[in-house]
Amino acid sequence: MGEKWAGLAARREAAADVLLAVAVLAFGLPAVFFGRSFPDLPFLAVPWWAQIAAVGAAAASMLVRRSAAWPMIAATVACGLLSGQTMPLMLAAYSMTSQNTVRRWPWVAVALAGVYALADWASPYTDRLPVAVAVRAITLIFLPALVGTWVWRYRSMIRELRAGVRAREERAAAQERRRIAGELHDTVTHAVTVMVLNAGLIQDADELDEIRKLARNIEDKGVRALTELRELLTALRRRDLPPSAESVEGIPRLVEECRATGLRVALHYDVPEETLSRQAGHACYRVVQEGLNNVRKHAPGADVQVVCEAHVGVLNVSVVNSGKSRAVPVRVPADAGGGYGLPGLRERVAQLGGRLTYGPTAEGGFALTATIPFHPPDQCEA
Repeated sequence: MGEKWAGLAARREAAADVLLAVAVLAFGLPAVFFGRSFPDLPFLAVPWWAQIAAVGAAAASMLVRRSAAWPMIAATVACGLLSGQTMPLMLAAYSMTSQNTVRRWPWVAVALAGVYALADWASPYTDRLPVAVAVRAITLIFLPALVGTWVWRYRSMIRELRAGVRAREERAAAQERRRIAGELHDTVTHAVTVMVLNAGLIQDADELDEIRKLARNIEDKGVRALTELRELLTALRRRDLPPSAESVEGIPRLVEECRATGLRVALHYDVPEETLSRQAGHACYRVVQEGLNNVRKHAPGADVQVVCEAHVGVLNVSVVNSGKSRAVPVRVPADAGGGYGLPGLRERVAQLGGRLTYGPTAEGGFALTATIPFHPPDQCEA
């Protein structure tokens, strides 16, 4: 689409230049043919063929006025001195500033005004009053030049605005890609990690009932992941959360899933769920989910403390592991997750005006903490 519009603009500019060349010929040639250039001034007597050549050169210079200013200026000056035609001088004054092809255009405009004044004074069809000639020369040369400077600045402003719009569109697209990547990471990684852990436990299980239980867990988690993915893809078109997006009420279930895979997790949960907005509750759930996934991958034998509390409009969430290893029958791929969880989680919390921090503890463990401001659902939606 951009190339199409660029092609249309180029053709439109070429058509305008051709029309200007035709206008110069239409103004200049009849005056030469009918002897109305400088018929009574011997010192300006120029053969008719030279006048036609000057008019033709001025017309041809209109075709290159956007790329080269000096051929146009020289041709229009020659046209003004040889044929007495002043209209090309005005076009040259406008073109050199509207295309910004002359750096010190006021000096060139002074020279063009001098040529205009000479042609105007020499013409037998004007009043030849010095003051009137000077006023006409200054007005009819400098006014087009000033209009040209305004046109150039306007075009520059439009170009800058378009460039800014394109840059903002690219930034918005990049942010949207990161948001989608974060949602997919949070939705898929947790489910796949749990299924991998349960599959590993099946390999070491001997009792049929235990194997069936682990297989049901894998099936349930797979079905839930597929449901979340469908709802996520639908919600991404509306830039909204899926209807069944997990909130703080799903945190106890996360803890139970971790305990079922062999982790020792302690939970302190004190959140009035009805006072949370959907965005704040969902972000809290994702913090706990990411923290437990990282424990599974990097410290499967550690003791974990999960805290989720709400105080004075602020949600405090933390997932802290002790870092002390114990032998547990779990196997998780070292590259599971891809390392995109924490940066995406920080962006998610920051969008709600919160703050996410993570790092090693003094005891050798790892802590993931977040503070998330929240508002009642009705206030958030209003």
